[in-house]
Amino acid sequence: MDKKPSNQGAPRPNNHGGARPQGAGASRPNTTGAPRPQGAGQGSRPGGFSGPRPGGFSGPRPGGFSGPRPGGPRPGGARFNGPRPPRKEEPYAINERIRAKEVRVVGDNVENGIYTIQQAQKMADELELDLVEISPTAEPPVCKILDYSKFLYQQKKRLKEQKAKATKVVVKEIRFGPQTDDHDYNFKLKHAQSFLQEGSKVKAYVFFKGRSILFKEQGEVLLLRFANDLEELGKVEQMPVLEGKRMTIMLSPKKKVQP
Repeated sequence: MDKKPSNQGAPRPNNHGGARPQGAGASRPNTTGAPRPQGAGQGSRPGGFSGPRPGGFSGPRPGGFSGPRPGGPRPGGARFNGPRPPRKEEPYAINERIRAKEVRVVGDNVENGIYTIQQAQKMADELELDLVEISPTAEPPVCKILDYSKFLYQQKKRLKEQKAKATKVVVKEIRFGPQTDDHDYNFKLKHAQSFLQEGSKVKAYVFFKGRSILFKEQGEVLLLRFANDLEELGKVEQMPVLEGKRMTIMLSPKKKVQP
């Protein structure tokens, strides 16, 4: 019986039609056509895991955490790198900010008198309060021992109440013609009386249209008559004055006399 020929040791054909080199450790031919770098399999391969990757984790990243930061201020960094806003100054000098060597001390539960600044500060510390310079122009300056935060709060509250009590000035306007008849005049006079009674100012003016400017003396007489009829309720702040095509007079309400 014939033995089957053994193909051991014979080159095995590869897919490319060429013979495969013998030996298990032989390297495969480079099918790309480009020369393979020395030390393949031991050294670093371009784009491989063992070699440095351009822009990879093992190499420096442009603008990344491991690389140098680009120069210049960071976007939105004006809040940190820009100049700080000026600190709001206190309305009063307190404690160690007081520069006088001697001060006149006033306040509750203290003996009023002139003390050195060290003695006055010690008195305030013993009461666990602040030394506040309330009159710096006096000789010597006057300081009061009190709770500074409470003092500022009371001042703001008092100022707010004063603004709330302050009445807003309202100006009502009344227009006349240079030849206003008595019926129209009396109608507008009643309106002016009610305006003055409610505390508003009255700005009355005569409007001269076209050639009616020739009757400006007549308009002045009308405004003076108007002010005279309102004498009991209002006083004249501004006498009749001609501004362009208007002659104006201003009346303000008289203060009511308390009984």
